[in-house]
Amino acid sequence: MTQIPFLSIVAPCHNEEEGLREFCRRAAAAAHSVAGDAFELILVDDGSSDRTWEIISSLAADVPQVLGIRLLRNHGHQLASTAGLSASRGERVLLIDADLQDPPELLLMMIPIMERGADVVYGQRTRRQGETWFKLASASLFYRALSKLASVTIPRDTGDFRLMRRRVVDILLAMPERDRFIRGMVSWIGGRQVALPYERDARFAGTTKYPLRKMINFALDAITSFSTTPLRISTWLGMMSAGVAIALLIYTFVRWLEGETVTGWSSIMAAVSAFSAIQLICIGIIGEYLGRLVQESKKRPMFMVETIVRGSEHAELSIAFSEMSASDRRTALDAAFASGEPRSQRSGRIG
Repeated sequence: MTQIPFLSIVAPCHNEEEGLREFCRRAAAAAHSVAGDAFELILVDDGSSDRTWEIISSLAADVPQVLGIRLLRNHGHQLASTAGLSASRGERVLLIDADLQDPPELLLMMIPIMERGADVVYGQRTRRQGETWFKLASASLFYRALSKLASVTIPRDTGDFRLMRRRVVDILLAMPERDRFIRGMVSWIGGRQVALPYERDARFAGTTKYPLRKMINFALDAITSFSTTPLRISTWLGMMSAGVAIALLIYTFVRWLEGETVTGWSSIMAAVSAFSAIQLICIGIIGEYLGRLVQESKKRPMFMVETIVRGSEHAELSIAFSEMSASDRRTALDAAFASGEPRSQRSGRIG
C-alpha cells in the first residue's frame, strides 16, 4: 500500500500540448507550498489528438507526483474530471482545468479556508479575461436561468474549479448518473461551501474546447439534471393552448349564431401552426428527459481507461474501474504499480 497523499490535484486535458508543462510547473509549485512532497498531480488525457499524452508521459517520468490517465476516447470534460477524481487518493482534492484560466496559486488561499471548517471552497469569477462578448453574455444568461430553474442552489459565475474534502469527493463519485454536471452535484451534496472570489485569466495557450454546440449540450445536461421545471412549462403551455382553442371555438360558434361566416384562411393556418409549434416544443422537452433516462438505463461504463502511467511504468485498469467502490479503486491503483518502487522519497522538477 502506497502512502496516501495529503493533496490531489485533478486536471482534465484535451489538446493542451502548448500550455501543459507550464500548468504542471505552476500546479506542482503551489501543491509543494502547502503539502511538501505529499501530493499527487493527476492529468487526464481526454482523447487528445495532439502531443498531450506524450507530454504527460514525459512529465510522469520526470516527476514522481504525476499520475497520467489516458482515456480510450474523448468522453467530454465532465467524465474526464470524474475519471481523475476516481483515481485521486488525497484528503484534499483540487479540481482545476489545465488551460491556466484558473490560477493554481489560489490553492494557497483555499487550504486555510478549508482548515477553518469548509467542506468545499469554490472559485467564483468576478471577471473573465480574454473571452468574447457572446461567451460572457451567454454564460451570464445560463447561470441566471439555472439559478431560477434548479431545485438546489447553484452559485452563479462558478465553474468546476474547487477544493473538496475527501468525504465530498467520495459522495460525488457514488452518484451513478452518466450525464454529469459536477458543480451542481457538489452543490446538491451540501455541507459548508465557501466562495473564493477571483479574476479568471485568459487562456495561457491554445483555443477553447467548448464551442457553441458543446455549450448548448452542457446547458441542457445542467437543466435536466437539476430541474423538472421545463416539464411543468410544457404542461402550462398545453393548458394555455387548450384555453385559447376553447375561446376560439366559442367565438366561432357565436359568430355562426349571428349569421356571419368566419373568413380568413391565413389566420386559421397561423393558429394551427402556433398550436403545432407548442406541441412540438412540449414533445421535445419530454424527449430530452426521456432520452437521458434511456442512457442511464443502459448502465454502460461511465468512462474507459486505455492506460495509466506513473514514473516510467505503464499499466492498465479494469473496464469496471469506473463502477468500483472507493476502496476497490484504490486497491486497483496500488495493484497496477505493485512492481514499482515507492517514489514518495524522490523529488523532481518540471522543465
